[in-house]
Amino acid sequence: MFGLTLGKFIVLIIVGAYAGSLASRVATLSREGFGRWINLLVGIAGAMIGNLVFYLFHLDFGLGDLKISFEDLIAAFIGSLLCIVGWWALKKYRRKPVR
Repeated sequence: MFGLTLGKFIVLIIVGAYAGSLASRVATLSREGFGRWINLLVGIAGAMIGNLVFYLFHLDFGLGDLKISFEDLIAAFIGSLLCIVGWWALKKYRRKPVR
């Protein structure tokens, strides 16, 4: 599955927690974001999605093979923002009245 090892998964959880918090704060323009647990879940999902997107498009910034690299953080942040946009779109779609 898109080059995901146990070590990489642990890195995605750690980086995802930070990136989810950052993306939630950017999206809501508040210090709390969506709340501790939602930020964590958005971050982990975003890290997985971001990693998949970077893998599919062969994006490599050449930042090295650190255990937690800036590339992982950027991928997790972008993926978290994609999760938030998808969540907003789903909420907007579900609010439309059926005619």
